[in-house]
Amino acid sequence: MKIYKNCIFDLYGTLVDIHTDEGQSLVWEKLALFYGYYGAHYSPLELKGAYERMSRQDAASHAVEGMVERNIGHEAFPEIQIEKVFAGLFRMKGVEADPELSVLAGQFFRVLSTEYVRLYDGAAGLLKNLRDRGRKVILLSNAQRIFTEYEMKALGIWDLFDRIFISSDYGVKKPDIRFYKKMMEVCRIAPEESIMVGNDGICDIHGAKAAGLSTLYLRSNLSPKEDIPDADWVVDPLDMGTVQCILLEGTSD
Repeated sequence: MKIYKNCIFDLYGTLVDIHTDEGQSLVWEKLALFYGYYGAHYSPLELKGAYERMSRQDAASHAVEGMVERNIGHEAFPEIQIEKVFAGLFRMKGVEADPELSVLAGQFFRVLSTEYVRLYDGAAGLLKNLRDRGRKVILLSNAQRIFTEYEMKALGIWDLFDRIFISSDYGVKKPDIRFYKKMMEVCRIAPEESIMVGNDGICDIHGAKAAGLSTLYLRSNLSPKEDIPDADWVVDPLDMGTVQCILLEGTSD
């Protein structure tokens, strides 16, 4: 029986169920109206096109910067800070928005495009029980802080983690091994005492195994359509009671 001292969780599709639809015309109509309030006048289609184009360009630019700064041949999984895109959309229309307004624009967009965001049954209880039993509980999420921090606080789970790592803060995302290594370095944890829990075979399982972590794969409604990955543990379908048994007792019974 193996007991894991450090339990590292993915967020969306693992603890949190979310559905967003950025393609709805109403989203861009309302966002264009918001930008117009501050003197940045767009049609909905123009704004959508500018957002998509700027997001792609920012990601490409970030990847090139990563190559130069790290003297490496490529950065396979760069991450952007989405608030910079929303600031750039103001700038395209000659408006210099302060950081607070850029973040607010991004959060308004997130609210408009989100159909629902909710915890999976038993997720909060699982995190509490792990900490009560002396486990270190860590979040490692591919996400944007300006969305994720506020969603986690609204769901009541922000304070249930010992440490939180959000990819937009680090310019790199899973499955890049550097994101895993940064987390282990900051938290001073040994990989042989740690397990990664996630719903994505590439980002969560392949990446964690490359970093030397044990892995627990759970199949949720947000999991990619993929074969069951080569994880140490598999929970299919998602069941937080089973996950808790594995993490606390090293058994799926």
